[in-house]
Amino acid sequence: MKVGMIGTGFIAGKMAETIQGVDGVENYAIASRSSEKADSFKEKWGMTKAFASYEEMFSDDTVDLVYIATPHSNHFEATMTALKAGKNVLCEKAFSVNAGQAGKMVTAAKERGLLLAEAIWTRYMPSRQIIDELISSGEIGEIKSIDSNLGYPIYMNQRLTDPALAGGCLLDLTVYPLNFSSMFLGDSIKKMNASMVPTNTGVDGMDSVMIEYGDGKMATMFTTMYSHTDRRGLITGEKGYIIVENINNPERIIMFNTESGEARLQKEISVPEQITGYEYELLACKKALDAGKTECSEMPHSETLEIMRQMDEIRKQWRLVYPCE
Repeated sequence: MKVGMIGTGFIAGKMAETIQGVDGVENYAIASRSSEKADSFKEKWGMTKAFASYEEMFSDDTVDLVYIATPHSNHFEATMTALKAGKNVLCEKAFSVNAGQAGKMVTAAKERGLLLAEAIWTRYMPSRQIIDELISSGEIGEIKSIDSNLGYPIYMNQRLTDPALAGGCLLDLTVYPLNFSSMFLGDSIKKMNASMVPTNTGVDGMDSVMIEYGDGKMATMFTTMYSHTDRRGLITGEKGYIIVENINNPERIIMFNTESGEARLQKEISVPEQITGYEYELLACKKALDAGKTECSEMPHSETLEIMRQMDEIRKQWRLVYPCE
């Protein structure tokens, strides 16, 4: 599978690094509106071709999958242009700026019989199955709540605070605990309450979200672009709880039983070694393409659209609108 990339930033570099270690996947091409950046990226990662425009790369019949790693504000335009050119697409999270854009992207892919997937890596990682199996075992009883947080000091990154680029915590950080809660509690939401602290540019710098589900369960989450948090996920059940260390890229999963009134360690699982963690979404795309599918089972279109709808509702509560909408 020959991959053509859009974007030359940090995430694109991590993906290029990942591809070097994945059998059957090739760093084929890079496209940037800066020919100098494209040429430099090509040389660094040993790519075959560099293009000074997206359209040039989309016209290359050799490209099997386009990976989009541009700012959120560009995801819709880049994805739609790639799909119209007949290219399969793996688009970075957040998938788009809003659910309306996401719906058009999905429709365009289905109409053309092309693969379209969201690169939200935690949906594809082995850790997801490990957690699923622990919950399904019944050892901690029925799940009642999930609490999660994610924070990094990234406020100095201009992209994160620029409203024109759909900056803020929501699309970069809060998308992870939203997905974490969705994976293990589902999407039957009864009520959602969200608050945020704005940056001096007006986008959200810290977020707090509470979700109440129709079956009486609850999820709470906190994110910040100002400081490190422990990035912990806590899944509580009637007979115990599961701690996930680093919901953004799980490192260790620990299960405790509390039936005796005290927390007793039951299991401690380290996740499998990985290249960077991005390999799982690449392998999922390759598997889907080989099977002639238009979506990945790990992150189907329905789930991508659901998370976008949740983020739209959160911004509606904040009265936050991006200039690109």
